[in-house]
Amino acid sequence: MILDHLDNWRQYACLHPHMAAAFEFLSNSDLCTLEPGRHAIDADRVYAVVLREQGRGREQARLEAHREYIDIQFCISGSEEIGYKAAVHCVGDGNGYDEAKDIEFFTDAPAGWAATEPGSFGVFFPADAHAPLAGVGEIRKVVVKIKV
Repeated sequence: MILDHLDNWRQYACLHPHMAAAFEFLSNSDLCTLEPGRHAIDADRVYAVVLREQGRGREQARLEAHREYIDIQFCISGSEEIGYKAAVHCVGDGNGYDEAKDIEFFTDAPAGWAATEPGSFGVFFPADAHAPLAGVGEIRKVVVKIKV
């Protein structure tokens, strides 16, 4: 897991061959004008999902993890918190891994919380369970998915 501000993205570009493309999209796009939904960056290898949702609060945010994609969760506006815990220490919710949606949910409470204010991001690898949208009020964000 990585938490940082978008200004510092270049130091993470070496972590994956498609990381630079994901961060260039975040840096060079007018994110405020993008409509909610999926936006192609590099076919299924890298794509963005723009969200505008109400925060769920810590009590309603559920830990999740992905096996096929790395998430870069970038806050455009609002005040988001994201819970986190190592996926290896999480207990599944009984529904198992959904291969079609590349997601597994857990029953655990997060081990910690991180605030992602506008302009900041969190990178969550498959080993990182995360509980997004734990803030309150309207949150506008982009989740860039990078194929592992």
